[in-house]
Amino acid sequence: MKKTFNLIATAAAGLEAVVGREIRNLGLDCQVENGRVRFEGDIETIIKTNLYLRSADRIKIVLGSFPAKSFEELFQGVKALDWENYLPLGAKFPIAKAKCVKSKLHNEPSVQAITKKAIVRKLQAHYARPEGVPLQENGAEFKIEVSILKDQASLMIDTTGSSLFKRGYRTEKGGAPIKENMAAAILLLSNWYPDKPLIDPTCGSGTFCIEAAMLALNIAPGLGRSFAFEEWPWVEADLVQEARRKARSEIRQDLSLDIMGTDLDGRMIEIAKKNAQAAGVAEQIDFKQMRLQDLRTDKINGVIISNPPYGERLLDDDSVSQLYREMGQTLAPLKTWSQFILTSDEAFEQKFGRQADKKRKLYNGTLKVDLYQYFGQRVKRQTD
Repeated sequence: MKKTFNLIATAAAGLEAVVGREIRNLGLDCQVENGRVRFEGDIETIIKTNLYLRSADRIKIVLGSFPAKSFEELFQGVKALDWENYLPLGAKFPIAKAKCVKSKLHNEPSVQAITKKAIVRKLQAHYARPEGVPLQENGAEFKIEVSILKDQASLMIDTTGSSLFKRGYRTEKGGAPIKENMAAAILLLSNWYPDKPLIDPTCGSGTFCIEAAMLALNIAPGLGRSFAFEEWPWVEADLVQEARRKARSEIRQDLSLDIMGTDLDGRMIEIAKKNAQAAGVAEQIDFKQMRLQDLRTDKINGVIISNPPYGERLLDDDSVSQLYREMGQTLAPLKTWSQFILTSDEAFEQKFGRQADKKRKLYNGTLKVDLYQYFGQRVKRQTD
């Protein structure tokens, strides 16, 4: 089997640089591209990136890339790749995804079928199986993806399984909650540090607060879940267990955090508490049922992070406008607090009553959103 791999970490549009920074912080060189970050590594790299990356979507092995303007070129290009170094005899290898953009080959089901046929032929030859006899696929699963962009085909194997945003701590969720990896990315984009107070005044199921606590305590986001690669026979279980043991040993036990989440909906507060308990950070977060308009604090130099209802999350435009106006009025006195608010409403600044210091375009799934950033006036604390 292979010893080193060409890898990509996929990312939501606008978050590629955040993922790239995380990968570099793991000691890896990388190249940031649209929607992905490229890097190289061994099996331990695959384990480590899946376990530790907070803002990525998936980690994929790139098997190769080649021109494919016809189905014959696609067949021969796929067949030429070294599948025998990845797929043991008996492996399940569904062509889970095909995507064709600006290419002569655009029938995605046909692309999937040709890709499957080519891999079967290659493995039949390698494992000395007759062409007329189907390969038995009763072993570990390797989900294969084929992408054709401008007549250039790329073949990948997904190492992750369920997307990395699925940390495993969500016992329940509210309507259209923010994904865990986007919440983590926004925290990494903010100026929040563990020594600052943090408030999410529209916390819903608690994602921002939980991700902040996990970040501060250095809890690897993948500790509470499993990954596709763990089923592969050429990934040693001891390596995975050692990586998990090391990650658990790195959790900080010496911090006391000042994190609060509030929401008008008492049911959501109870869900947030259960989620925080499942994530192992319940003692670090204070969840309260409270109207946003009642938010008051004498603390300074804190950070507000909010994903208030917008677009599909709240169909009543008048209610959205009123919420944003009241939010602006409530947060205006907090002069030393930085405020980071995510919404798809392009008139947000007018309703909020202030123009953002900085605005960053992101995508929450397929929905275009903006992160409005207001930076607080830094005041020196008496204990500084």
